[in-house]
This record gives sequence, structure tokens and C-alpha cells, in this order.
Amino acid sequence: QPQMVESGGGSVQAGGSLRLSCDFSGYTQKSYCMGWFRQVPGKKREDFASIKDVAAIDSDGGTAYDEAVKGRFTISKDSANNIMYLQMSSLKPDDSGVYYCAADHDCQWAPILLRTPYRDIEVWGQGTLVTVSA
Repeated sequence: QPQMVESGGGSVQAGGSLRLSCDFSGYTQKSYCMGWFRQVPGKKREDFASIKDVAAIDSDGGTAYDEAVKGRFTISKDSANNIMYLQMSSLKPDDSGVYYCAADHDCQWAPILLRTPYRDIEVWGQGTLVTVSA
């Protein structure tokens, strides 16, 4: 059974940095995309209307970013150790939220994951909270 577990959230002042990690296991497909998504605090993950795309990465290492985070966030993965990262810099209060990592095998190109309806994405983690204060 595929599993994804996030860590690294916390509180930081505007302009600061954080690195999120996502340990993933049990995913046997060779071709898939993984990504990060942000949910408004207080909302359930399933409240799809308020989820925001952040970034995605595919099996070949190709990446895609939402315009709001381009140049500030970097997504990467360590395939040997089954870990995906999100390095966040120049953080803004609007970046606050619960960050979820997710994966879908029906995706071979990173931008596709950011166009996939959230309810169709196969595997989700439990989320990690990021709070950016002004």
C-alpha cells in the first residue's frame, strides 16, 4: 500500500526558509509524478475548492511550479532513499497552510499533475503545517 509522510513544517517569519520532506513507500510504478499542494488552515484536505497547486516532479526529474512560487521554491527528490523535498525560500504570509505531498501514476510529465483534478490523485500524505508570520 503506497504511503506518503510529510515532515519539516513549522513557524517562520516572512523572508525566512523551510524545507519540507516527504517519505514515500510502497509505490511500485516506475512512471509517476509527485507533488506538493497547499490547503487553507482549518479546511479538510478533501475541501478541494480551496487547495492550491505548489509544485510537481516526474520520474525523469522534470519539474513544474505554480506561478506564485516560481523562483522561491524548489522541488527535488532522492529516488534512492524515496524522499521528496520542497525547499521554500523568501516565504510570505500567503504561503501559510497545510502542505500535502501526493503522487499519481497516471502522469508522465510534471505539469500534468498540476492539471489533474485533486480527487483523482491517487495517494496523499497527512499534511504538515507551515505558518509564515509578517
